[in-house]
Amino acid sequence: MSELYLDFNRTTPLAPSVLESMQPYWSTHYMLPGQEHPHAHAVGEALENAREGIAAMAGCESFEIVFTSGGTEANNLAILGLLGASQPGHVLVSQLEHESVVGPLLRLPDRDPRWSIETIPCDNTGVIDPRTVESMLRSDTRLVCLQGANSIVGTIQPVREVADRCHNRGVCLHCDATQMFGKMPVNVKELRCDTVAISGHKFYGPKGSGAIYVRRGLQLDPITFGEPREMGLRPGAENVPGCIGLGTAASLADRCCDEACERLTQLRDHFIALLNERMSSPPLILCESSPRLPNTVAIELPGDAKRIHEAARNLAVATAQSSSPPDEFTRSLRAIGRSESQIGRTLRVSLGWTTSTEQIERAADLIAAAFD
Repeated sequence: MSELYLDFNRTTPLAPSVLESMQPYWSTHYMLPGQEHPHAHAVGEALENAREGIAAMAGCESFEIVFTSGGTEANNLAILGLLGASQPGHVLVSQLEHESVVGPLLRLPDRDPRWSIETIPCDNTGVIDPRTVESMLRSDTRLVCLQGANSIVGTIQPVREVADRCHNRGVCLHCDATQMFGKMPVNVKELRCDTVAISGHKFYGPKGSGAIYVRRGLQLDPITFGEPREMGLRPGAENVPGCIGLGTAASLADRCCDEACERLTQLRDHFIALLNERMSSPPLILCESSPRLPNTVAIELPGDAKRIHEAARNLAVATAQSSSPPDEFTRSLRAIGRSESQIGRTLRVSLGWTTSTEQIERAADLIAAAFD
């Protein structure tokens, strides 16, 4: 583990209480909930308690939560499951989406040319305009995909406003909210989404754990097949330790979110102030005037951002990895109008619950020394 880890949007460490909750389910309570045995029934009860913990964090009913293997599967199941239950038509997807949202959509026209995929543009604010979405809706629009918050620039999208416009036209809305949970309060009922993706390792839960919120009464088609589990949407043996860990992480996030949001905002703003103070050429903070995640800051520096990896090997931050095919970092910055040279000068810092003021100050010193 890097000594200065400031890449929490990519992944987070497992919280100690989460690890502790998972331990008995590796070997002691190893049965599956569907088995006819008292120990199996106890496992099933623990699984339902975990589902209730996720539902409490998300602000929904427990029967609206389906366990998945993570955010990627949740996005794929939401999109392909919804569209599999509808006639081919038109789909809108924002420019800022993760590969697990864009990928399944781009393959739809290859399977059936009657599918039409259209991209919702974004300007330099990093925020999608609900009026633009409304103007792009068609009579055959089946689905709109809009993330809750962008992992690179941190901008928070107007999901509720877009949902209202979609529902007025009878169109479903899927929200990839994987970057929101654990950083800010999220209530899926208030967002009025039809489906929402959740990823455990983004808020101190285990990797390989996730869930999807499916609005009551909404029909999804399964995209994998076998012995039916999870309301018939996901076959196969349950990842019991992962589900238990996800439920514990969700309960932890539900309890700590308000305090964490306030503290992360203070740390983020302190970090920006330190950079402005210590660098001779103050860096550009991307989308600074837009509503943003409390822990995220994208910084355009005076030189190649990869220089930081050589100058400060103990500092973990994010930079663009690939321009062809473009990774999420590159695609997000292109969406807000940044040039290739500007993208190369940009790094993202994302803070976590364990980030200290001392770490922020050391990181600012390292960045200033590398680029001055």
